[in-house]
Amino acid sequence: MKKVVTFGEIMLRLTPPAMQRFSQANSFDVVYGGGESNVAVSLANYGIPTEFVSRIPANDLGECALMEMRKRNVGTQHMLRGGERLGIYFLEMGAVSRGSKVVYDRAHSGMASIEKGMVDWEAVFADAQWFHWTGITPAISQGAADACLEAIQTANRMGVTVSTDLNYRKNLWKYGKEPEEVMPELVAGCDIILGNEEDAEKHFGIHPKGVDVTQGHSVDAKAYLSVLQQLMERFPRCKKAITTLRGSISASHNTWSGVLYDGKTLFEAPTYQITHIVDRVGGGDSFMGGLVYGLIAYPDDDQKALDFAVAASCLKHTIYGDANLATISEVTQLMGGDASGRVSR
Repeated sequence: MKKVVTFGEIMLRLTPPAMQRFSQANSFDVVYGGGESNVAVSLANYGIPTEFVSRIPANDLGECALMEMRKRNVGTQHMLRGGERLGIYFLEMGAVSRGSKVVYDRAHSGMASIEKGMVDWEAVFADAQWFHWTGITPAISQGAADACLEAIQTANRMGVTVSTDLNYRKNLWKYGKEPEEVMPELVAGCDIILGNEEDAEKHFGIHPKGVDVTQGHSVDAKAYLSVLQQLMERFPRCKKAITTLRGSISASHNTWSGVLYDGKTLFEAPTYQITHIVDRVGGGDSFMGGLVYGLIAYPDDDQKALDFAVAASCLKHTIYGDANLATISEVTQLMGGDASGRVSR
């Protein structure tokens, strides 16, 4: 089987233990992760050959991040060394009516200082079937945006399927460019586009009518059809447009589903009630990992691919850390309607 390649930054995540606030913390729990590395871990966990391409500092923390990827069976042979430091993000985990908070500290990191021409993309894609990137990478720096465009254009030339998770992050676009100046050229090379209503609005001015996500006890899937149609009209290369549907009742209780549009049919997944969230960070990444797996494993069944993605990401909300460690059997069990959580012995 040909491999899936992901490209982005892996970071050190520091979280106060036991749901503490930053001001209460005397120590931090350590996790390594990031949008694209999380997708790679999901896919490797499902048995898909996976390669993660990034740039990390040549120091102990860079090696720790590298070991985390290798521990999860993610390929790292095209990993670059360089930059002053490993990017960091601090996560204060919310609960009930108090939302989570993220503080980024990633200036001068290896990925922030990457440049076009540093990665031999033809060598990377020589045995690849799929390339995935997210809107986080071009938000880091101009060099990261240029390297991402170089990767997309090379993948297009080599016949590699390209997917993106639009992943708008308002706190990252700090280098003088607005998302609408950068993202359209990148997304134009994508075959599969994942994005929620905020991503589409902030990047392209596209939004659903009559939807207020801050009031969301429930989310009407059909309300997002216009967003997916507009994305496919804006980007003709796109074959499938997908959005996740999160109803935020509280920080601890969300509803979770998704829809997929192939230009003709709107596929809707079941809606899950996630009533006791353990860790929602990486929820979208776990959906993307499940979706890529589903589209590869079930190439003629978009409904099953979507259902797998939603069930996989539902399970991620029960797992501490950035990456989804749910197995295929656990995902398919939930898809089959078994959400009992009974002890397996």
